[in-house]
Amino acid sequence: MKAAFYDNRNRIRAPHSYTSREVNIVLISTYELGRQPFGLASPAAWLRAPGRRVTALDLSRQPLDEAVVRDAAFIAVYLPMHTATRLAAQLIPTLRELNPRAHLCGYGLYAPMNAEYLRSLGVSTILGGEFEEGLVHLAERLEYAAIHTGNGASRTSQSEPLISLARQKFVTPVRGGLPWPPKYAHVVLPSGDHRVAGYTEASRGCKHLCRHCPIVPVYHGVFRIVDCEVVLEDIRQQVAAGAQHITFGDPDFFNGIGHAMVLVEALHSEFPQLSYDVTIKIEHLLKHKEHLPRLRDTGCLFVTSAVESVDDEMLCRLDKGHTRANFLKVNRLFRELAMALQPTFVPFTPWTTLDGYLDLLRVLRENELVENVAPIQLAIRLLIPAGSRLLELEDVRRLAGPFDPSALVYPWRNPDSRVDVLCEEIEGIVATCEKLNLPRRKTFERIWKAAHEAAGAQEEFAAPPVLASRATIPYLNEPWYC
Repeated sequence: MKAAFYDNRNRIRAPHSYTSREVNIVLISTYELGRQPFGLASPAAWLRAPGRRVTALDLSRQPLDEAVVRDAAFIAVYLPMHTATRLAAQLIPTLRELNPRAHLCGYGLYAPMNAEYLRSLGVSTILGGEFEEGLVHLAERLEYAAIHTGNGASRTSQSEPLISLARQKFVTPVRGGLPWPPKYAHVVLPSGDHRVAGYTEASRGCKHLCRHCPIVPVYHGVFRIVDCEVVLEDIRQQVAAGAQHITFGDPDFFNGIGHAMVLVEALHSEFPQLSYDVTIKIEHLLKHKEHLPRLRDTGCLFVTSAVESVDDEMLCRLDKGHTRANFLKVNRLFRELAMALQPTFVPFTPWTTLDGYLDLLRVLRENELVENVAPIQLAIRLLIPAGSRLLELEDVRRLAGPFDPSALVYPWRNPDSRVDVLCEEIEGIVATCEKLNLPRRKTFERIWKAAHEAAGAQEEFAAPPVLASRATIPYLNEPWYC
């Protein structure tokens, strides 16, 4: 079926637009890490056409506009991550109640992985991968059906491919109508000052096949770049609206090293006072280490890297492409360059032991990384979504229960029940400390104590005073990562 909707350049064939009256389209985001969603702003630009009104609603920062929803012919919900998709599942019945005639679409990374469940909720069209062209094709198809056949939009079945990896010619996102940048996440500086953070994407997908990564079931090692001028124009409009810092949301900013370096040079030339942050694999930080000083000198405040574990066997299971020694080497390199590394982890897995968790805490403390790690990273539990490469592992298939569509995961329990109990305790500690606004060092001390008590460690292994990093690390004040 897929071949019927691609031409020989792997692009979707869209019908001509047949709009003869105003068609209202609503794009909805439920959550995206406190960022102004690129996944609303980009398709909003693509969908603009005579006779269409496109409204973008970010429900993490604004209420649901019921009047707009009732008036829509086409409602598309953006599903970039697990949390957003679970929130959307709770929202969809409300959308259907408000407007049973509207055609519902789910798009984004988590849409095709959960297609069956979404369809059971009443979602008619599912678009994954490079979704903008698919959304335009869908809009034109619904317009044609309404004008020429009289069919209700909600009855029109999907003809677009479930996943498209077509090369798209991106256009500058439209951010008007979304809450302005100061309403979103801020960067907290060592001085205590805050900077308004904007957000953009210079690429999508990833060249790598990390076994636990939700990008892999959709992109399968493919990545796509956004033209530099489109990225820069997107940043210009956010700076004009008050952004003082930009987060690049690329899964790995160094997937296309040439594209990345040209972009940051141009950005720094035009906005020398603007700071930014990026996400880069440990493997790439070592491979392209000669470029790190230039990142620093062009305004990179910090680099996030998905380290995931300090256990080499665990890293091999996850197919991360680096070792514990590689991570510690990158940490030393960043110290020498006076750069800030922000490691992220998945500490609770089916293979985690209490001793292994204590080892992670010791590595962070001994290498002065306590301030570099958001406390929530010490509570993250491995998710096994539909299509995950983790299911290639026999022991995962043996441990995992049947897929739970409401939770969007294959549930699992650690063979040592004490590990699961500790995970819940650490989640509680992190939540309590966040409410109290405690510094990372204090939260770490509580986690250290809880972990040692769970392991039945002797008193002499209790945490001595935790050494702070050489300088407080700049960070985004909404650090959730899944």
